[in-house]
Amino acid sequence: MSSRFSFSGRDTPSPAAQFRRRGGAELELLFELSIITLILALVPPIWRLGGQFHHRGGHSRTHCVNKLRNISLALHNYNNTYGGLPPAYTVDADGKPLHSWRTLILPWLDQQALYDKIDLSKPWDDPANAEAAASAVPAYLCPSADLEPNQTVYLAVTTSDSCLRPMKSLSIAEITDGTSNTILVIEVPVKSAVPWMAPRDADLFLALSSKPDDDLHHTGGYFAGFADGSVKFLSSKTDPSTLRSLTTAARGDVVGQY
Repeated sequence: MSSRFSFSGRDTPSPAAQFRRRGGAELELLFELSIITLILALVPPIWRLGGQFHHRGGHSRTHCVNKLRNISLALHNYNNTYGGLPPAYTVDADGKPLHSWRTLILPWLDQQALYDKIDLSKPWDDPANAEAAASAVPAYLCPSADLEPNQTVYLAVTTSDSCLRPMKSLSIAEITDGTSNTILVIEVPVKSAVPWMAPRDADLFLALSSKPDDDLHHTGGYFAGFADGSVKFLSSKTDPSTLRSLTTAARGDVVGQY
């Protein structure tokens, strides 16, 4: 008697033959998967390529806009609570900088627990604040920049006539140049990034200096958060005199096209 059964004119392989074929197919599949795994291990992740492909896409642009919008909203909430914007940084009795405005607005960025861990009477880089300083704050992480988790490229413009100033800042109501024409925070190149807790921001030189495309996170320019809560894209070719007018809060500047 034959060891095979006939069905619709075809011979059905014996169980042993089916096992051998299935086993061979599984081995072939495992071999192919191992090759793919090896290739993926040798190719660096796209986000590590650091360049044009990752950080210039529309997806990242949208995230950057949302981050700056949330920061601007937090600044407004701070203003509503305390009657003014936060100082660019707090100081000790000797005038030494202690903490950045980024620390002061943490409660309005869903970071109350982190804020409660910080000793505001001691410098941001004091050992007592080491754990907080090493923490990553999602609101300050730019999706377009390859940085350490505790660094940020979102810096306030801090000058003698900007909105945020050392020790004491203006209120939103005191921005007489127009909130839609006054910058609060800008997105700076990676080389100008700072630890988010550090009381360091964009001075006039950084705010007005030309920014080559190679230094930018987005093709052709960068984002800025304005005092009215909006986020606008500034061309890298914007005239320095126009940028200067955008950084002042109550100087009566006439803002040109940007």
